[in-house]
Amino acid sequence: MPNDVFYPTQLPELNLLTTFGLLLAVGVLGGLLAKRLAWLPTITGFMAVGLAIGPQGLGLLKAHDLVTAAPLVDVALGLILFRLGASLHPLALVKSRPLVVSGLTESLLTFGTIVALMLWLGTSPVVAVLAAAIAVSSSPAVLIHVSHELHAKGPTLSAAMSMVTLNNVLSFLFYTAALPFALKELSADWFTILGLPAYQMLGAVLLGVVVAFVITRIGALTRADDGHYRFALVVGGVMLCVGLSAALQVSLLFSSLTLGLASRGMQRRARLASVELGAGADVFFIVLFVFAGANLHLKDLWLFAPAALAFVGARVLAKLLAVYGCGRAFGYRPRQSLAAGLMLVPMAGLAIGLVQQTIKLAPQAGHEVGVVVLAAVAVFETLGPPLVAFALRFAREVPDSPKGAVSDGAADSTPPA
Repeated sequence: MPNDVFYPTQLPELNLLTTFGLLLAVGVLGGLLAKRLAWLPTITGFMAVGLAIGPQGLGLLKAHDLVTAAPLVDVALGLILFRLGASLHPLALVKSRPLVVSGLTESLLTFGTIVALMLWLGTSPVVAVLAAAIAVSSSPAVLIHVSHELHAKGPTLSAAMSMVTLNNVLSFLFYTAALPFALKELSADWFTILGLPAYQMLGAVLLGVVVAFVITRIGALTRADDGHYRFALVVGGVMLCVGLSAALQVSLLFSSLTLGLASRGMQRRARLASVELGAGADVFFIVLFVFAGANLHLKDLWLFAPAALAFVGARVLAKLLAVYGCGRAFGYRPRQSLAAGLMLVPMAGLAIGLVQQTIKLAPQAGHEVGVVVLAAVAVFETLGPPLVAFALRFAREVPDSPKGAVSDGAADSTPPA
């Protein structure tokens, strides 16, 4: 009997479990190395080792290995968006006039600025609008992880979290409104042009609400000391949303965000909004950021550097000016308003997801959008974590700030817009 029946004849390809283990092991190493520098967020360490072992580095992870790991990343994004949505009560958002006005102003200014930039760069109106809709989004993953790592807490962080939620909701709405024009260029029938975007948005909302209803009803049966069951319930709810979103072909990002918002509104005795995700969720978060580092396309960043840097600069300027201006208009102090604007700068998960969806539905427009947006995302993923860490320290919402924190007097207690 030939020996190759029992023994492998070549190095095996990575499967989902080995890819998961590799991402997690090197991610922990990157995080530990980053912790040796007090000013460097561990996210940067995760991404650095991801880049080192990815296709652009040593090649331990191939492009098809990253495709294999995509379900793990989807779960991580789902957990992050659930937590973001659950941190905000829908009615509280509506009642906060400064927050709503600031969020709308900032989103609209970002949208208009990027449309003008993309048209100036020579793209078609459809590509300009799609890129602008994606640019409105902000990264909850970076804000949540860095604030958790620094034990940050305060009104500026709370306001920034709320505006990130608004950013992502409005980004998806703008994108959904622009998608029919991209489909029209493909000579699709009117049923597809109007029905597909509506189905993807309304389907995601309905799915999130239904899953929220189920898990909050189960959660109502738990007692005060059943926190471990509530954690399992949240993870189960997110995985249900992720799996059903893929099966029904609706946006898993928007369904997970809706799940968090709806769970907060329905929770009552379920207490799901107060569940601490803790070390169990950190496993997925580490994988997410190592995966993001491995996916960085340095070649694209170099090739499209002028357009990408213009995109980065215009987006950062629009967000900072809008949030700072609204903060001053509502009587808030400059420090908190500027810090809140800086916390909106990172852009990652939703942007990548919308680019991929555009490529799938309208390949030509998707490619034009992707070359600029993905190159810009590489910049935002690299600079975003240190920038958020600086903003939290600048707002004086980090207890016992390490060396390098900004401090010039007593902390301001007034929240930003």
